[in-house]
Amino acid sequence: MNGAQSLIRTLVDSGVDVCFSNPGTSEMHFVAALDAVPEMRGVLALFEGSVTGAADGYGRMADRPAATLLHLGPGMANGLANLHNARRAHTPIVNVIGDHATYHKGFDAPLESDVDALSGWTKGWTRWSSDPGAVGQDAADAVAAAMSPPGQIANLVLPADVSWGDGGVAVAGATAPAPSTVDDQAVNAVAKVLGSGEPTIVLLGHGATRERGLLAASRIAQATGAKLFAETFPARIERGAGLPPIERLGYLAEQVQWQFTDIKHLVLVGAKAPVSFFAYPGKPSGLVPEGCQVHVLAELGSDVPGALESVADLVAAQEKPVLAEASRPELPAGELTPQNWAPVIGALLPEGAIVSDEANTSGLMIPMTTAGAPRHDVLTLTGGAIGQGLPVAVGAAVAAPDRPVVCLQADGSAMYTISALWTMARENLNVTTVLINNGAYAILRMELQRVGAEGAGPKANDLLDLSRPDLDFVSIAQGMGVAASRATTAEELAEQFSRALAEPGPHLIEAMVPSLI
Repeated sequence: MNGAQSLIRTLVDSGVDVCFSNPGTSEMHFVAALDAVPEMRGVLALFEGSVTGAADGYGRMADRPAATLLHLGPGMANGLANLHNARRAHTPIVNVIGDHATYHKGFDAPLESDVDALSGWTKGWTRWSSDPGAVGQDAADAVAAAMSPPGQIANLVLPADVSWGDGGVAVAGATAPAPSTVDDQAVNAVAKVLGSGEPTIVLLGHGATRERGLLAASRIAQATGAKLFAETFPARIERGAGLPPIERLGYLAEQVQWQFTDIKHLVLVGAKAPVSFFAYPGKPSGLVPEGCQVHVLAELGSDVPGALESVADLVAAQEKPVLAEASRPELPAGELTPQNWAPVIGALLPEGAIVSDEANTSGLMIPMTTAGAPRHDVLTLTGGAIGQGLPVAVGAAVAAPDRPVVCLQADGSAMYTISALWTMARENLNVTTVLINNGAYAILRMELQRVGAEGAGPKANDLLDLSRPDLDFVSIAQGMGVAASRATTAEELAEQFSRALAEPGPHLIEAMVPSLI
């Protein structure tokens, strides 16, 4: 058994049985080893940003890591934007980063790079494998590190000669540590704040936006009058009929400031205090109002839903959670607009859907129109690095093949990782992409106005325009093997969306919508 074979065998025995890959020469022995360990599923993507984004989507839905296979430092560099989103989502991922043979590194070959700097940027766990006999243990340790609460990126650098060297030893499956228990002092302190009667917000973050946390939080709100909000971009939030409806904090600083009007206390549950997404001249970065006290119930990595349940048992022992009733918007009619495409999704979203949401400015109405839809999960753009939507949909579909995946995708950000469509076709994934084509970086048009930049005219606006030539996403998708159609009216979108959901395999619907701005 060589080092690569022991690595893959250990990964599989540790519960990591999917590897999203874009390999190169230094990874060929890993590639060959896939045939020696058939339980590992290798999924090819054509760009490392799709590799890492798919691993992110997989981990969010599977609650365990996928592996990635990245080609040296440049391959990892290509994947860093979606690793940034995964880091913000606290997604467990095991990156296997191929590197030059140890004896070759001193020759400064063209692909030699500073892998340490790149892996350090993920702010996770990193180890260099140095001996074929130790690779199995390295792999087990990487999985355990990735699974350490709340989840993180683990980087395992695999030199080529360590990969092909004999003497590999597979190691028994990794064991991840359990989340820490929130102490009674924090629970009692928060219960006292909630019982004070003063206006309070409970901000739900990682680990609190799934069923257990939502039910407990809703009980607390019913008993105390506290307002509930989820983070602006939760990694995974469970929504729909039969679950408590939770509003998310606004994207714009002004929205958050309005949501915090007259609030005296902020309780953080697996979340951080909100800050402005960007700096704006003359406006504050921190969004907690002056005079509002911040209280931490549960830190990241702790038993977040358990902490909420403990508080609920103290302040809301007799309360029942408020659950969203089943409801659907009526199907709209007429030419598509930034407003009327969203009710189509709400009216037709299937039971158990997974929604990868990167609709950006065009998707502002989606939370409202889907609030009473059948139960579903939403995966959002946690780190703000665009190009996540399509790859995350790939990973979610691989993790949950029995569930329909709906990707709501803006046009500009789609182009960052458009090759993910090819992987959808190759793997025959049940992903229905509704691609909102408004021909612009609409969010940047908005930001150009909000930052107060002076003198913006035709040259500035030209950099935010996606015409000349217009992007034809139907042709792009068909060229990658994905069935595609174009909708210009609400009726066409409804018919095409229903048909795509009813048919197996991937589909793309290009929805032609004018820009909001």
